[in-house]
Amino acid sequence: MRRSAALAGLLALAGPAGAQGLAEARFSEPTTRYAHGVFGDTEEWGALEMTTEAGARHRIRLPKARVFEDTAPRLADVDGDGGREAVVVETDAALGARLAVYGSDGLLAATPFIGTPHRWLAPLPPADLDGDGRVELAYVDRPHLARVLRVWRLEAGELVQLDALEGLTNHRFGAPEIAGGLRDCGDGPEWVLADAGWVVVSGLARGIDTAAHEAALGRGTIAVTAGGVDVTYPPENADLTARIARDGLILSEQPVGRAPQARHFPARNRIVAGLSHCVVVVEAAARSGSLITARAALEAGREVLAVPGHPFDARAGGCNMLIRDGAALVRGASDVLDLMGRSAPEPEARAPSAPCAPLPDAEADGDLAAQIMDRLGAAPLAEDQLLRDMRLPAARLSQALVDLELSGRVERQPGGLLVRRDLAQAAG
Repeated sequence: MRRSAALAGLLALAGPAGAQGLAEARFSEPTTRYAHGVFGDTEEWGALEMTTEAGARHRIRLPKARVFEDTAPRLADVDGDGGREAVVVETDAALGARLAVYGSDGLLAATPFIGTPHRWLAPLPPADLDGDGRVELAYVDRPHLARVLRVWRLEAGELVQLDALEGLTNHRFGAPEIAGGLRDCGDGPEWVLADAGWVVVSGLARGIDTAAHEAALGRGTIAVTAGGVDVTYPPENADLTARIARDGLILSEQPVGRAPQARHFPARNRIVAGLSHCVVVVEAAARSGSLITARAALEAGREVLAVPGHPFDARAGGCNMLIRDGAALVRGASDVLDLMGRSAPEPEARAPSAPCAPLPDAEADGDLAAQIMDRLGAAPLAEDQLLRDMRLPAARLSQALVDLELSGRVERQPGGLLVRRDLAQAAG
């Protein structure tokens, strides 16, 4: 009964019925209905597709209040029957995240929801942790806040918690393999940058921004918002916003009372870069808005650092590209402090260490902007397709698109889609 009640939709796409071990599993039906964005400005998933060892295909489709908030399913023989199940992070809009085990028959078992929306849990790969031949599941509950490692095992059809240990994090969320291992947070490492006298500047967005501000409360933090300083966005950060207003600084170029709009965020990111001595990109997909901040920082002569990710994790593609292109690789807070210590500005003004790059040709940029606007319409167009159509270097097209976004002429939509704002508004 519990299994059927929890299952929103199980569709047998092909093959015989009956529980079988899984050969593969993947997420499908990307959605933005749960606006957490733990990976940045990204999508979650509405469905899980599984293929059994016998070739039967099944799909789990979640109700609208839930999403799979994860990068990829993990396959493991959780119940000890010789066949593998899919272990995934499933999130409810009201109850938050949980670890769930799905087989070809549907939901097998799940941990309790963590009870708080817009917070996440970071799973470790399923493994025999105690050497008894049985698979255990483990995750870090809210790795930037609660920081509790919880270990579970399937017993009599239920996931039973075996142990819990406080003060641990695994830093990265949702990677199929563990990245960097567990580390002891203690009482200090989360605060090391602020404790060293640096002010933390971020955009008050969900996910990494929120964690950065919370870590620096009482030590020095500036929140740059995309709306007016009196407009709370996202709404779940109301308490955090009030605490920053009391103990830090909230800054915006928008007038009081203005709600944030999509075109305001690139400009917000440029302000973040301008205020900062260096910019650290913690996690970013190849088209993440964080790359706008990084690009603006480079243009202003700031240092850019990035935390590396798994080479096959698309959600780390932006960070990996930055490192490939010369950004400093960050393994921990000591790397950031070391670089800032070596490159911190002197009290007196200094001459630039290298000649300034020549200004771009304004006429050529104007021609390129006009060409882009001619190709865009009210219907969304993928950036990849635009790049192929225009046959331009990716870096040049990307810079032109940033300028058009900042001017409010082009709007970027989920999935890397672009539209002309004037035509889209007229069509709507």
